[in-house]
Amino acid sequence: MQLPVSWPAEQRSSRRQQFSRREQFSRCQRFSRRQLLSAGIPALAGVLNFPADSAAAAAESLKPRAEHCIVLFLNGGPSHLDMWDMKPDAPAEIRGEFQPISSTVPGVPLCEHLPRLARELHRTTLIRSMNHSVNNSHAAAVYAALTGHDRGEQGGGARPSDHPSPGSVMARLRPGQNRMLPYVSLPYKTKEGAGGPLQPGFLGGFMGPTFDPFWVLNNPDAADFHVENLQLPERVTADRMSARSELLTSLGNGLSIRNEPMLAAIGDFQTRAFELLTSDAARRAFRLDEETPEMRARYGRNIYGQSTLLARRLVESGTRFITLSWAPDANATWDTHGNNFSRLKKTLLPEFDAACSSLLQDLDDRGLLDRTIVAVLGDFGRTPRINASAGRDHWNSCYTVLLAGAGIRKGFVLGASDRIGAVPTAAPVSPGDVMATIYRILGVQSTTQIHDSLGRPHEVVPRGRIITEILGT
Repeated sequence: MQLPVSWPAEQRSSRRQQFSRREQFSRCQRFSRRQLLSAGIPALAGVLNFPADSAAAAAESLKPRAEHCIVLFLNGGPSHLDMWDMKPDAPAEIRGEFQPISSTVPGVPLCEHLPRLARELHRTTLIRSMNHSVNNSHAAAVYAALTGHDRGEQGGGARPSDHPSPGSVMARLRPGQNRMLPYVSLPYKTKEGAGGPLQPGFLGGFMGPTFDPFWVLNNPDAADFHVENLQLPERVTADRMSARSELLTSLGNGLSIRNEPMLAAIGDFQTRAFELLTSDAARRAFRLDEETPEMRARYGRNIYGQSTLLARRLVESGTRFITLSWAPDANATWDTHGNNFSRLKKTLLPEFDAACSSLLQDLDDRGLLDRTIVAVLGDFGRTPRINASAGRDHWNSCYTVLLAGAGIRKGFVLGASDRIGAVPTAAPVSPGDVMATIYRILGVQSTTQIHDSLGRPHEVVPRGRIITEILGT
């Protein structure tokens, strides 16, 4: 490169450096993506050096009682007093408008607007003594309910430093053998409020986005329901995709990628992605049109009923963990500060009654309930006293959850609340206890250590105890 001799020496030197950088960049542009992959992955392997989780050994040391888990998360805080811990002898401003009805568990009534669930209650355990010290904001309480950890702040969306969701943990520790989607979340990415940030507790957190769920965000009740990202782009043939997979596999083998835990996880998920895109198995799981009209009607022809039916199909196909968040945003459904009784009676309870009762019966009829946990959770309960807007407000001091399947005791109630449903009077249980128990049933110790991207160890649920009272022999 010739430069005018009249230029000062400093200017000529600076310009030569600029031309040199441009020439280098131009040469880089001439590399193919295949060449860049070949050059880049070894560099990446040299930089990343993560310690192995204690995952494999810890997971293998426990015999799992369940292979799958479905969480029906009643996002917003369902009213325990108007569903499954009713207080008919309390004053009117406490007991509310609904009447109790008998269930298939003697002496354990449910709300009159849950008649189908009342007929399935003998398959379940109710824990009526749930409580937590987390503040009453949705974000903090949702995070505690889904991870067993207390983030300890008044609000805020998901963060990269969050503890991972149980679905993410299972995708890392026990992803399954048949290469199906390990963790699916549907039908919403629930916001902290309308237009607000994504709630914490659903993502891979400090384990990274590799372990985020596969999101199903189209309405499964719609006539044109389909799932994004489960088919090849129009210009990519199966042969081209196979060639790309072989290239990545050969690069991984050359790097001894299996000796690098994080790279191994990335490689495993790439393999899953290739298999999903070139196989009909995953796509068939989402073919709700294969269900009879009667079955679809039984679950309820609405977004939540059909999402629950889809969860059953995903279990059949091999998915390890499914989370159904019952709200587009935290204030939209179960957050009944106003018109509590009208909203529950007209929409929320009938839809939930159809979906949950059908799921329990359907799983049992198909021989799947003994290997599947069904967990009906929420962020908290509602205040004993009805407010001036005919609603109930947030209440973390006492509420109820339902668990079923996979060796969980049948027709059992753990704990109790006082005469107005305000505080537990026996066997208090925390969200960490529930999550530790779910992990144990799935074959993972709550003290298992998982590592973040900096190699720091974290126990899965360090403060949770296994609720042995609800586990059968």
